[in-house]
This record gives sequence, C-alpha cells and structure tokens, in this order.
Amino acid sequence: MTSRHSDAAPERATDRPGQALVGVAGPLTAGDVAAFLEQHPDFFAEHPDLLDSLRAPASESEDGVVNLHRYLVERVRQQLADARHAHDNLIAIGRANLTIQARVHRAVLALLSARSFEHLIETVATDLVVILDLDAVALGVEQGKEGLPPVRLDGLVQLEPGTVDELIGRGRTVTLADRTDGQGVLFGAAASLISSQALIRLQVSRKTPPALLALGSRRAKQFHEGQRTELLTFLARALERSIRAWLNLPE
Repeated sequence: MTSRHSDAAPERATDRPGQALVGVAGPLTAGDVAAFLEQHPDFFAEHPDLLDSLRAPASESEDGVVNLHRYLVERVRQQLADARHAHDNLIAIGRANLTIQARVHRAVLALLSARSFEHLIETVATDLVVILDLDAVALGVEQGKEGLPPVRLDGLVQLEPGTVDELIGRGRTVTLADRTDGQGVLFGAAASLISSQALIRLQVSRKTPPALLALGSRRAKQFHEGQRTELLTFLARALERSIRAWLNLPE
C-alpha cells in the first residue's frame, strides 16, 4: 500500500451513504483495497463480522468474476466432507486395531494353555489359524546339519541353515509382504492360497538354532510394509517363552 494511505481500516461506503470509499488523500481504488488486503492477510480473521456484509454475484460473470459466496460454501462443504472422511477412517482403524489386539490376546492365552510341548506346536499350527483369522501358520526351525533337505513334521517345518536370514533379512525381526505367492517351504500345499504374509524371527534360546513364525493370509494387504508390528512381536515373544518353559531351555 502506498504511503498516502493510513494503516487504519478503510471506511466503508455503507458508513457514509452516497460517497465513495475514501482514504486519507482521496478515494480508494479496487487496487488500493487489494493491496491493503495483500499486506494484511489476517484482516478478515481479525474482523470476521465484515464477511457477513460482503455480497457476491449470484454466478460467475462474463468477465470472469468469481462467485465468492458459492466458493466459500463449497469450501466449507469440502472441509466438512474431509473431516467426516478422516473421522470415519479413524473409527475404522481403531476398531480394526481393537479386533487384532483381542485376537492376539486370545492367541497368547491359547499358547499358555498348552498341556505339553506337542500340544503347543499343535496349537500354533491349527488353533492360531482360526484365532487370528488366517489361512496358514507355520513354525520353522533350522536344522543343525548342513545339506539336509527341508522336512515338514506335524506343525513344525525343518529348514536348511541360513533360511531364516534369507527369508526375513539379516538383522531384521519382522518382514511383512503383501501380494506374495507365499513360501512353499513354509506353508506347503497352502502356499498357493497365500497373498500376504508376516515372518517373525524367533529367538528361543542361545542353545537353539534360528527359528521363525510364519503367518499367511489369502487377503492381499492383510500384512503390508509400514504396518505396525508390536502385536506380532508380542505374540512371538510369548511363543518363545512357552517353548523355553516346556523344553527347560535357558534364554
């Protein structure tokens, strides 16, 4: 704004009927008003009552003048729609998290209820599938001797040395994958059904070989990168402790 204008808010024509909006040195132009508003972007925030007195054209004119009223209404509607969408998403995420949490808690209780080591392995391979709403669960343990092919026992998959690091990644605890074909070595005949999987490293004891817990689902995106893994690692830690207790192993 040029130096000939005062910093005070300009008078409105409605304050002085029949006269143009004037400043200190003479009538204000539309450019003067625009310059003032550019230099004072918080003007309407500080004087919100002025918005009520603004009059906008009923529609966009031929010279391209924007219908401010319609724009403001549409903007408010969009903000409300965005807020409602975010609110619905938060509710959906919260409900899903509560459901997953409840399932993991039930799974841990099932592990703790095992009556023997064999029953524990059976619980992992069968009960967890139902409790966690999955399509396949496998417990894989690397064999102690080189060169032996993988062997599947009831509820337990024996793996070649180095398989855990190969599947999960050296130094990683959890690997999540969506839209995967599944691991045949882990899921056997069910591998063709698997579209997403979670592989969790098990550190049972310093005296035991590397192991992992594999969870598979036919739903792509049930497990995916970026997903929080606290509940999955909690389940794995509970399984580690159960195995140590039954086999009387040190940590």
